[in-house]
Amino acid sequence: MNNLFVYLEIENGKVEDVSLELLTKGRSLANQLKCQMEAVAIGSKLENIASQVFPYGVDVLHLFDDARLYPYTSLPHTSILVNLFKEEKPQIALMGATSIGRDLGPRVSSALFSGLTADCTSLEIGDHEEKKEGKTYTGLLYQIRPAFGGNIVATIVNPDNRPQMATVREGVMKKEIFDANYKGKTVSHEVGKYVSDTDFVVSVIERHIEASKVNIKNSPIIVSGGYGMGSKEGFGLLYDLANTIGAEVGASRAAVDAGYAEHERQIGQTGVTVHPKLYIACGISGQIQHIAGMQDSSMIIAINSDPNAPINAIADYVITGEVEKVIPKMIKYYKKNSK
Repeated sequence: MNNLFVYLEIENGKVEDVSLELLTKGRSLANQLKCQMEAVAIGSKLENIASQVFPYGVDVLHLFDDARLYPYTSLPHTSILVNLFKEEKPQIALMGATSIGRDLGPRVSSALFSGLTADCTSLEIGDHEEKKEGKTYTGLLYQIRPAFGGNIVATIVNPDNRPQMATVREGVMKKEIFDANYKGKTVSHEVGKYVSDTDFVVSVIERHIEASKVNIKNSPIIVSGGYGMGSKEGFGLLYDLANTIGAEVGASRAAVDAGYAEHERQIGQTGVTVHPKLYIACGISGQIQHIAGMQDSSMIIAINSDPNAPINAIADYVITGEVEKVIPKMIKYYKKNSK
């Protein structure tokens, strides 16, 4: 009752990173609110889930184990969460802003008339004053996300309806063990009490998942290009530099829209969020939408012909010059000094 819940995304018996990131943040929020953090695992063969999530500070793990619940389909997962939340009455419910979360979140919030903030980049606890009504609310979830094309950052609150629901983008929050020896309670539920047979009207006969060939999210060094690279061929310079220094290649939305790079390499508000040790931005002006996805990099080097490019304001080092001249020199001197 009045606790914080996190929906776990599970693939082949493994809890996805986005859910572990939410558990890390959820534990911090629950500590502030002085409530418990509970997690919900829905799927099949869930015997190893507890050992994966308890170190993140989960107080109660709700298990719904049934062969028909994996892989994910909309109706049974929705019914389980709706009925569970009616019973448990959480004050906050979080899930990843993934293809599953974007399908499941609106269904659950609509059924509960709770409201939902999608694609959050930050979550905080704070107070809110309704001056017209003369009311002050304490301990609300601040649901923070870019709005109006990323030109502003909006803080959204839900004073009256529960649960306060939000989906959060993968990679925007840290994944950290709370206590390796933390032990919570496991509650195994009878699936039939929460789901009707008609919810299983859709079944997955065959499923194919193509693994991503790009591991940009976990790369310690990223060489990223923008529209200023000029062409798809111009991006070849970035691959040369990346191969030289052991980096992954990223791109801005403008570069992806122009066909210079694949969408899976896109970094920013509508792409992935990264936290590399070194981020080299080449020909990127630095619009707020892109900066939102890479501003937490440990070190940022900006290469741009425009000395007033917005990205220079957050860069640790700025190289003013044409990328097609600067990058070959970087490759040359790196090879010379690494012998």
